[in-house]
Amino acid sequence: MIRPLTLARTAGALYLLLAVLGSWAQLAARGSVYVPDDAAATATGIVEHEALFRLSIVADILMAVVFVLLGLTLFRLLDGVHRRAGIALLVFVAVGASSILINLTFQVGALITAIDPAYDAATTLLLLDLHAYGYSLGGVFFGLWLLPMGWAAVRTTLFPTWLGVLLIAGSVAWVLDPVILFGLPDATVLSAVVATVTTVAELTLIAYLLVRGVRRAAPIALPVLSR
Repeated sequence: MIRPLTLARTAGALYLLLAVLGSWAQLAARGSVYVPDDAAATATGIVEHEALFRLSIVADILMAVVFVLLGLTLFRLLDGVHRRAGIALLVFVAVGASSILINLTFQVGALITAIDPAYDAATTLLLLDLHAYGYSLGGVFFGLWLLPMGWAAVRTTLFPTWLGVLLIAGSVAWVLDPVILFGLPDATVLSAVVATVTTVAELTLIAYLLVRGVRRAAPIALPVLSR
């Protein structure tokens, strides 16, 4: 039987890898060629940095795979102390990983239209705009999987309660992000606050899993609705 500490450390390593892949693909690779409101510059950037743009697609594919592996590892960790939370987490992760791959269709379309002279630059920009909006919408499930994780931390001795509360706050913030984007597009300060909460929650979980692992070597479920 795999020890909880080993599972936690494995989950931390997978979570860190997921963060690196996702951040590089979104900020470094796509961010270097995607110029909102400038179709010509965006199309030209993709053509000039085609290899980098293709690698960002590969990075997102790998991120989806790592996300599923992370979900399976955390499910194994939670299974013995809060099975319902583990199942909910696994469902949200599966949907979230699927949304990553489906949303990549828009980026692939942008690549095709950028390198094929039969299409215009406006089509390329539209597809990348749709990818950006899809990325934000997919964040709903990046948030929802943190909810059962946080609840399990609150209701068991696996993690400290403060971490569970922080993860629940991060989950709510992830869900609020697209709501603010589409419902309150000018609320830049609120968007920044939400982004800060999600970042702090996830980085804290990564650090805790890698450094501490779990709070108890043999975690137990707390009484009253713990399962």
